[in-house]
Amino acid sequence: MSRLKPRPTNNEKEADQGAGRRFSITMIFQISWTTLPGLRGLSCSEFRATPTAAPDNERGVAVECASEAERDALIVELEAHFGTQRFLNTATAFDAVKDFLVSLKARRSL
Repeated sequence: MSRLKPRPTNNEKEADQGAGRRFSITMIFQISWTTLPGLRGLSCSEFRATPTAAPDNERGVAVECASEAERDALIVELEAHFGTQRFLNTATAFDAVKDFLVSLKARRSL
């Protein structure tokens, strides 16, 4: 009979390494909005975020949020930021919303 200990398997090593880790679960939301004509130009309003597994960046912008509260805060911030802005065409409006979300993500990750 051998007195040597059996070698640990890879599964046991991975379990030991992951014991102290915390995982943050994020959800992907598709941000979409309504672009309406007005006397001074086009306005963006009625922002909404729907959960998605396959983001469609041609019809909206995909963002990651850690919780539904963060998603709701994002929608409120979008409504406040774009409530008074007017645009000449829909492409400009789309690019403005997309750029705002990208810069917001960059500011939050700092």
